[in-house]
Amino acid sequence: MTSPLRLARAAAFTAVCLGLGVVAHLFSGGAVAPGALALGLPAVFAAALPLSGGERTLRAILPLLAALQVVLHVLFALSSPSSSPSAVDLMAGHAMPGHAVVGHAMVGHMPSLGMLLGHGWAVVLTALWLARGEAALWALLRRLAVRLTRIAADPAPPVFAPPASPHPDEPRLPRFLAPRHCVTRRGPPGLLQPSA
Repeated sequence: MTSPLRLARAAAFTAVCLGLGVVAHLFSGGAVAPGALALGLPAVFAAALPLSGGERTLRAILPLLAALQVVLHVLFALSSPSSSPSAVDLMAGHAMPGHAVVGHAMVGHMPSLGMLLGHGWAVVLTALWLARGEAALWALLRRLAVRLTRIAADPAPPVFAPPASPHPDEPRLPRFLAPRHCVTRRGPPGLLQPSA
């Protein structure tokens, strides 16, 4: 049985990864078919779920995010309604005469430098963002575990009692007397009594 925390972390990763892929694809002029989203969502979730068991660092997030962005890019390009009729021709960069390949600029088998830089920049920034979120989540969970352990070890709430006098044998001084080291001349002058 998968815990709700693992499911929530995998769902958050899926939403960020799929959102990044869709926005990057649309920003570069491509189109995203609803069927591609329907295929990409469970694929990304299935890839993220096994890694959601423990704290993921940037070393785990960055390659996973980059690989999933490549998979989503190919999926969106193949399912785009404005792509060429043949998926093999699209992947090989060969457009049929009279058919324009709209979206990402492909030169032969290689994507353009701008597309690589854009995807790379977005993947690195998103991976850093996700790694910081992971670190914050796990720091919060560690603090919560320490706090709950302390509460479980000492279930009795503290009883607040007035502090005891350090010397119970000494008589208590009245509160109206000022300490010896205080200057008592401070403040406005007292009223002078006329002498009779």
